[in-house]
Amino acid sequence: MKKIILYIFPVIAIIGILVFVKINNQSVLDIDNSEKIALEFKPNKVQCPQCNMFLVEKEYTAQAITTDNKTHFFDDPGCLVLWIEENHKVSEKDIVKWVYASDTKKWINAEKAFYSINDKTPMNYGFGAYEKTIDNAIDYNEMKLKMLRGENMTNPKIRKKILGY
Repeated sequence: MKKIILYIFPVIAIIGILVFVKINNQSVLDIDNSEKIALEFKPNKVQCPQCNMFLVEKEYTAQAITTDNKTHFFDDPGCLVLWIEENHKVSEKDIVKWVYASDTKKWINAEKAFYSINDKTPMNYGFGAYEKTIDNAIDYNEMKLKMLRGENMTNPKIRKKILGY
């Protein structure tokens, strides 16, 4: 009987730890966001569903609100694009997308934002969002196309071309 307890106790402890971690580290808020507004989050408590990194601050983050009114959080606008592309059960036109603007420090519609191509973003894709136009800015559709083609700062050839060396 003691041997069984010695084997069962560690298994139960590991399962308990995994459940605790899963509850505290979410990538989606399962609350009714029928207003489809950008939600606030606590730093280091929410993970990006695309790359599994924690969101440590608002800067460069994005959100997607799906048709079931669930809000998904992303640490980088590039992760948002990749997640939408890979999640075939969700049509992009049915998703409300928000990005945190680096210039105005507020949530804005991702499709109306202007994007830089060489910002230092969490995943190093380089696409920083801005509410007001900046030099060499691109729109959402061009950012999405560059992201899906791999034409971002993670590509050494593109990085070299953008940075000019």
